Amino acid sequence: MRLKTFTAQTMTEAMQMVRKALGEEAIIVATKEDPGSKNVSVTAAVEPAFEIGPRGLREKEDWLQYDREDEIGAVTEKLTEAMLRHAVPDEIIDHVVSCATVMGLEEPGIALISVIEHLFTFRPLPVASLKKPVMMVGPPGSGKTLAVAKLAARGTMNGLDIGVISTDTVRAGGVEQLEAFTRLLEIPLRKARTLSELKATVDEMVETKDQIVIDTSGLNPFNIEDVKVLAKQIVTVQARPVLALPGGIDADESGEMARVFATIGVSDVLPTRIDIARRLGGILAAAHHGALCLSDYSHSPMVSQGLASLSPKTLSRLLMPSAYREKRTRRIIKATQTSGKRT
Repeated sequence: MRLKTFTAQTMTEAMQMVRKALGEEAIIVATKEDPGSKNVSVTAAVEPAFEIGPRGLREKEDWLQYDREDEIGAVTEKLTEAMLRHAVPDEIIDHVVSCATVMGLEEPGIALISVIEHLFTFRPLPVASLKKPVMMVGPPGSGKTLAVAKLAARGTMNGLDIGVISTDTVRAGGVEQLEAFTRLLEIPLRKARTLSELKATVDEMVETKDQIVIDTSGLNPFNIEDVKVLAKQIVTVQARPVLALPGGIDADESGEMARVFATIGVSDVLPTRIDIARRLGGILAAAHHGALCLSDYSHSPMVSQGLASLSPKTLSRLLMPSAYREKRTRRIIKATQTSGKRT
């Protein structure tokens, strides 16, 4: 099958492009909205027609077709099993399986990497100088403060002059926890209790700091007043808001929260507590329903171990580690057999 993605301003326009280019037989594999550009992307697939060349019609090797279909079926079965194990919502499982079927890859690990690369967007947080403040947002207990500490530590180790601000001045121990980290890094922690204090502090730091990282109070995304307060903070300092979201939480809840955060300008999600999570369906649901880019992830409670960048390969390993263990075992067996041959 042939796979192609079409981008337009509306879903109707995108579907018209699909029908015009691929015909009525096209199968819709996935749809995705880009909150930044407000565009809509539709991925469709179609079975290519026989090609006529110098030797006539290109013939298929029918005697191999059934074996290949069995292999592809086994791959989609493994992908489905992995998605169910991670409590991935049915809608996303359908996209994953449809995309894998269209691609026709016969190695589960490679198939999952290709599917994830096609269905999700990855954008690591910058490690170089950045004038736009990075604002860590999320529900209470999501790991925002630790993520801020890790970002500050990474920037400092890369030789950057980092500015750290906390607006989490209400929660007991919130500022103290972050201050314990910044003291070790020899970074003075600035506190902003009001919107005007936050703007004044950011305006001051923009002139001298390579990166500014802002820690915010835990937010109830279903409380409209809390959401309005955060939205004003984001707009006032022109921040790049990043959603800190712990792995292991309910996928439907994650999807609903991501939609709310996306409406106030959040475009990235940073998974946290991956080391103690066994189900990552909530992360996929947040990225899908909020149209969020997957950035870095936190896999350790130790600041010194920092953040790791997410990629299609990294995420596929987290979702289906068995595929890589099987692949490694096959390589070892093959190497053993090869070395045991007489020459």
